[in-house]
Amino acid sequence: MDKRAQILLKTLVEHYISDGQPIGSRTLLQHSGLDVSAATIRNVMSDLEQLGFIASPHTSAGRIPTQKGYRLFVDSLLTVQPLETQAIQQLKSGLSSPNPTELIASAADMLSQLTQFAGLVMIPKRKRVAFKHLEFLPLSETRILVIIVTSDGNVQNRILMAEKKYSQSELTQASNYFNANFSGQTFEEVQQKLHIELQQMQSDMNRLMAAALEASSKAVDSNKDGVVIAGERNLLQVDELSTNVSSLRKLFEIFERRTSLMQLLDNSQRAEGIQIFIGGESGYLPLDECSMITAPYEADGQVVGTLGVIGPTRMAYERVIPIVDVTAKLLSNALSNN
Repeated sequence: MDKRAQILLKTLVEHYISDGQPIGSRTLLQHSGLDVSAATIRNVMSDLEQLGFIASPHTSAGRIPTQKGYRLFVDSLLTVQPLETQAIQQLKSGLSSPNPTELIASAADMLSQLTQFAGLVMIPKRKRVAFKHLEFLPLSETRILVIIVTSDGNVQNRILMAEKKYSQSELTQASNYFNANFSGQTFEEVQQKLHIELQQMQSDMNRLMAAALEASSKAVDSNKDGVVIAGERNLLQVDELSTNVSSLRKLFEIFERRTSLMQLLDNSQRAEGIQIFIGGESGYLPLDECSMITAPYEADGQVVGTLGVIGPTRMAYERVIPIVDVTAKLLSNALSNN
């Protein structure tokens, strides 16, 4: 493709992203900056259509970009804009929690807020989560708060419904027993040892210990879906999707099942830097109307997950790409500092 055709395609895609209307030759002549005739532009447009980069809707004489046209645009013609200082500050303040679980959720929320699309963050796969500290606190006669701290800094609170009233000294004794005997061990190791050792303890304390271990295991596995999604409903405001009930149903089925998203994010984690999937080219998103932009994030120099944005193919790529990129870098810094 010669330089003139590239300029016209870039102009067409940018204007279509901006107003969502098919672009005619007169508009291209006004905004391309080329010193050519209208007939020349029509000829170039015809060539681009034959090559599959643009298409002509049957209801209009203008053209719109195809998936192939978007791909060439983001790969070769896109001028990425630096992220605004205000957006960077918003991200920094939103990613300031000392809790890794809260950081993951905040990152998904920030992606959604800044893009007005759906933000998603793949939860890091836990390789070996060790129990670090546990504490029982009485809330009422039969309600006990158990605070669980794991070796990766994750803190979870769970409420246990006890069958009897425990005194403060009994709860302290149970906490001390856990911390003295099992700190630094994985929950699987604790479960195996506790099963044997609890047989030698009082039966009523048995139930408390067993309930605490079950709550601890559930706390660690509470993110078993593997991906946090925020702002799915933003996509209801996208014209191309809101008018297509079938497309929306398929998209929200993907959000509900999450399996395809997990596979796509997992594949993106193995790649370096920003990945852009347009339409159905990923093999996991079946919608031609949607694109997904992803980036891996790290903790202590190791890639531990992927985050990204799902929106319409007619999105402002030059702005969404740096949002995803900066969010990944700030989340990496926050997780590493913690």
